Amino acid sequence: MNDIEPYSSSKNLTKQGVTAVFSLAAGGFLFIMSVVGGRLPLVGLVLGGLAALAGIFALLSRDPAGKKPGLVLALSGALGLLARAKIPLLTSVAGTVLGIGAVGFIALGIWNGIKFIRGLKTRS
Repeated sequence: MNDIEPYSSSKNLTKQGVTAVFSLAAGGFLFIMSVVGGRLPLVGLVLGGLAALAGIFALLSRDPAGKKPGLVLALSGALGLLARAKIPLLTSVAGTVLGIGAVGFIALGIWNGIKFIRGLKTRS
């Protein structure tokens, strides 16, 4: 939207800022879950459950833009929970998927943060 219009509307600008913050938080959370969850099984169970719960709440929201990241977060949390079953193939796949999800969320957060800052600069 920023590339077409000379300035962003307040609604789009707010949406970009909120998406940036929550995407960075989700990426950091998944990264911590993949690192700490493998070393401390009980903490991994709690973090996996929290990620799945947060993803389910995002899926239930009215905003259609939050449904895809919510699905990724819910599936990552469920995969983190299943990885505690100590099945070798599932554990390695879970670590890889959590890492990819974390990098994806962080990239999404950075991209929306850049768009948010550009929109702020055009408004002032």
